[in-house]
Amino acid sequence: MEYNAFSAGIDPGGLRNTKEIGILICYILEKAGKPVSELDLMEIIQSNGMANYFEAASAITELLYNGNIVYADEGKKEMTVSSNGKMISRQLHDELPLTIRQKAVAATVGLLQRQKTEQENPVTITKLESGGYNINLKIQDGIRDLMSLDIFVPDRREADRIRKNFHQAPEKLYSVILASALGDNVMIHNAMKEYLDER
Repeated sequence: MEYNAFSAGIDPGGLRNTKEIGILICYILEKAGKPVSELDLMEIIQSNGMANYFEAASAITELLYNGNIVYADEGKKEMTVSSNGKMISRQLHDELPLTIRQKAVAATVGLLQRQKTEQENPVTITKLESGGYNINLKIQDGIRDLMSLDIFVPDRREADRIRKNFHQAPEKLYSVILASALGDNVMIHNAMKEYLDER
């Protein structure tokens, strides 16, 4: 098989053939079952060392040109797989190593779960005229806000760090705050243990 892709950023067993990278992209988009932004697609591929960034970007361009993948939303650059792309995924996915298919599915599921968590638990960061940032953390149950918490921090780096840490386990943090507000030491201990174990 001809290896016509750069090898930088590729883990052992990763894809170096442009055709295989195209199959992988169709496979990921089909498994996602919903539109995925180009940025998120590249994150899935890059964070797992499945293919080189430049070759993956080139494969996306070629797949779009051939109509195997299409933009579901031009503004957000969200892509989905066309009927032709689904056929490629279903008929040719066996050409991809099993480990690559497993990585692709796990990374796609992880991305969709993270997006769901971020949507259900929004974080708003507001720069204040007086200096510093206000962060509003929310936990929602689909009907109401279960928690809305405002925190002040002096710089953006801390604000981004809080947002990232909050999204790792928002429901566990909620349990810690609720237990502390109730003053239940046993509940606080258990909630803190669960929160730290999650991290």
